[in-house]
Amino acid sequence: MTDNRAGATALAWINANAGRLTAVSDRLWELAEVALEEFESARLLEGELAAAGFTVVSGVAGMPTAFTATWGQGKPRLGFLAEYDALPLLSQEASPVRKPLREGAPGHGCGHNLYGAAVLGAVLALKEEMVRENLPGTIVFFGCPAEETLVGKVLMARAGLFSGLDAALTWHPSELNSLWAASSQAMNSAKFAFHGRAAHAAASPDQGRSALDAVELMNIGANYLREHVPQDTRLHYVVTKGGVAPNIVPAEAEVWYYVRSPRRADVDSIYARLLKIADGAALMTETTFTVNLLTACREYLPNDVLGDLLMDCLTRLGPPAWTADELAFAQAITDTFAPGQKEGSLRAGQVPPSYWGKLLDDTICPPLARGECLPGSTDVADASWATPTACSVACCAPLGTAAHSWQFTATSGMSIGHKGLLLSAKALAMAGSELLRHPEILVKAHEEFGRKTASY
Repeated sequence: MTDNRAGATALAWINANAGRLTAVSDRLWELAEVALEEFESARLLEGELAAAGFTVVSGVAGMPTAFTATWGQGKPRLGFLAEYDALPLLSQEASPVRKPLREGAPGHGCGHNLYGAAVLGAVLALKEEMVRENLPGTIVFFGCPAEETLVGKVLMARAGLFSGLDAALTWHPSELNSLWAASSQAMNSAKFAFHGRAAHAAASPDQGRSALDAVELMNIGANYLREHVPQDTRLHYVVTKGGVAPNIVPAEAEVWYYVRSPRRADVDSIYARLLKIADGAALMTETTFTVNLLTACREYLPNDVLGDLLMDCLTRLGPPAWTADELAFAQAITDTFAPGQKEGSLRAGQVPPSYWGKLLDDTICPPLARGECLPGSTDVADASWATPTACSVACCAPLGTAAHSWQFTATSGMSIGHKGLLLSAKALAMAGSELLRHPEILVKAHEEFGRKTASY
């Protein structure tokens, strides 16, 4: 169901305040603060929301950079999820030539500056429409830190912050204008620290107990485990500590693991086996170990009822119109790709071949991979198990641009990213307006939610 009145006031507000929203985005882009250190970024968004009359609660779920901002009263209660954390080492000017703003500094290589600003625009615009048309309901802006480490929404979900919502809406910067219709992989992130005994590696190696040997044996065991896990499982690791000098038997060593699989139950099972492998490595080397489980997120549970609503809003809005300068910028970025990168990336994302020759998406692309599981993970998943949730995407970079790259940072700081921001703000506000006017959509969304959660 669509309503010609839905979103009209909100869209006019976004058009009138486009410069304000892109300025917020650009400031977040300049701040570029990494997970759980987004102090200035969070305060910027909190200030904008407080000035608009929202009730802000800082430091929720035990995280100083997490917050909620609420306006309105009664039902329905709609949540809008925002992110604003950056990635290490991806500082970059808004230029198609690799040139960090600050050498070695973080950058928004996943476009979360656009993400946070668009959700801000959506809730401010929806509030304006609710005031002018006397629409009942409550809107809640969730300031979600640390998505890149899959911590923020996990802790917020465990604190029950999403449980009172009738629905949650969000978006993510992408290379397409479409809907995130697929699931994602559940994931555990854990660091295994082994503790041994130092000794002279030449004069008295028998007196040492090598923590590095334990790490290496654990990794060997994990690599053999790969043959005996479900097909779509992924095990990734990096050695974060391996000793200080070759002539000292390492007393301390550490390895960091991700365990991913399409089902949470499979992650739990594989992780239990990984713990046994760590125990075996410690036994073989006469060392001990400790485990720091950093986070454990679920698989994303997309709600098709809400997703279809978001897709309808995107279709009604239409894609951005790209200028000659933006297309030239996109071409210059594309020219920096490694051979085969664009085609490989688009093939992996199941993007139709008809899109491969495009620089920027000038369509509203049909949802891709509906009912399938994409290889990455997101903590939006934990919100999606608490309330019906849908996520749109918008073109903020040339097709084939790798996420978590300097190229994505570059387009997140200029007009290509800004146009994706504004399209997403409008789609989220319009969808929110439809839900306020037509609560029967929420009834159907909850019926689907109940069926899907019961089937797991």
